[in-house]
Amino acid sequence: MQASQQNFNIMIVGQNNRLQYEAILFAASLRHSSPDFQGRLFVAVPQAGPRWSQDPGIRNEDVLKALKQLDAEILPFQNEVFGESYPYGNKIEALLAMPEGEPFVFFDTDTLITGDLTSVPFDFDRPGASLRVEGTWPKPTLYGPGTEDIWRALYERFGLDFESSLDPSQPRDYWRRYLYFNAGFFFYACPRAFGRRFLEYATAIRDENIPELIGQNLDPWLDQVALPLVIHSFGGGRDALPPGLLDGSVSCHYRLFPLLYARESDRVIETLETVATPNRIKKVLKGYEPLKKLVFQRKGAKVRALFDQNDLPSREQVIRKRIKSAGLWLR
Repeated sequence: MQASQQNFNIMIVGQNNRLQYEAILFAASLRHSSPDFQGRLFVAVPQAGPRWSQDPGIRNEDVLKALKQLDAEILPFQNEVFGESYPYGNKIEALLAMPEGEPFVFFDTDTLITGDLTSVPFDFDRPGASLRVEGTWPKPTLYGPGTEDIWRALYERFGLDFESSLDPSQPRDYWRRYLYFNAGFFFYACPRAFGRRFLEYATAIRDENIPELIGQNLDPWLDQVALPLVIHSFGGGRDALPPGLLDGSVSCHYRLFPLLYARESDRVIETLETVATPNRIKKVLKGYEPLKKLVFQRKGAKVRALFDQNDLPSREQVIRKRIKSAGLWLR
C-alpha cells in the first residue's frame, strides 16, 4: 500500500546529549519538507534505570518545549537488555513502546527530511532498510570461516532460508552478495512485532557462542548483523523501496555536522540552515556548540570550502583528517 494512502508513524531516539538537538532538527525538517505527513512523530527517550549510570532522559526544558511546538511526542521506554553498554540497542527496545499494529518508519536521529516523505511508496508488509552501507561486517579471520559461511550459520540458527537472501550476481564471499543494511532507517507494519524479533535475534547473536562468530566484533555492529535477518524473516529485502528516495531526495543520514558540510548536497545544507534559523528553534540549538559554530557562526562554509563536492576523497578518514587539520572538527 502506498504511503500516501495510509498514515504511518515515525520514531527517532532522543537523549540528554547531542541527540536532543538532532531530534529538534529532524522534527523541524519533517514539518518543513513534508507538511502533508499526517502520522505521529515519536521521540523515544530511555529512562533512568540500572542499565544507565546516569539519567539518559531529556531534562532540558527548552528542548522539550521546542519538540512539543514541532508536534513531536516524547515516548518513554525502559532498557531491559541494552542501555549504556550498547546504546545502539535503544532503537530496538524503543520499538516495544510504540503503538502496536500501526505502520512505522524508524530513522536515526542524525537525519534530515529533505523531501515529501508521503511520496515514498512504502509497502509496510515488506520491510526494508538503508542500503547506504559499506562492507563493515563480518571481517573473516585468516583461518576462520569466510563471509558466506558466517552468514549461513546465522540464517540457519534462526531457521531462515539463506539461499533466497543472496544476490547471485555477486561473487561468493563478496559482502554485497549478502543482505546487509545500515540501520539508519527501517520500516514495517508493526513496531512491536518487529522489535520483539529484533530483540530476540540480537540477544541470541550476542549471548550464544555461535562457532562461526568467534573472532568477530559485534560492537558496534550487532544491530546491523541482526537487522537483515529480521527483515528477511518478515519477507522483506534489498528491493523493498525504489532507489534514490530515502538516503536520496527525501532524506539524508548525515551522521555528524562536519561531515554534512563536507560532503552532502547543497539542498541538504539549505534544509539544515532554513529549519535551524527561526528564533524559537535557533535559541535552543545555540546551546549545542557544534551547531552554534558551524551553522550560526558560518564555520560550516569553511568546512565546505575545504572540499570539491564533485570529487570527494573516497575514504571518510581522509575527510575527517582534513577537517581536523583545519581546526573545524566539532561534534
